[in-house]
Amino acid sequence: MDKRKAWREQEQQLVERWNAATQRYHEAQAEVTRQRLPLGEGAPTEECVRTEEAARVELEAMRKQVARIKVEFSTGKRY
Repeated sequence: MDKRKAWREQEQQLVERWNAATQRYHEAQAEVTRQRLPLGEGAPTEECVRTEEAARVELEAMRKQVARIKVEFSTGKRY
């Protein structure tokens, strides 16, 4: 039972981190888009582009963690 409780807590933390990472990525994308729109030819700042890239990398790392847990579940290592 303790394993299941620990797994559930781990999964809940992963969901919370996933949601936060997704929110940061969407906000970064929106900022890049906003900086491009006013002039039509404008370019986003370097800092803005770096922020978007960091958010994308973080989200990709989260995808890998979710995939790892899905594999553990489907192979019977969880629950």
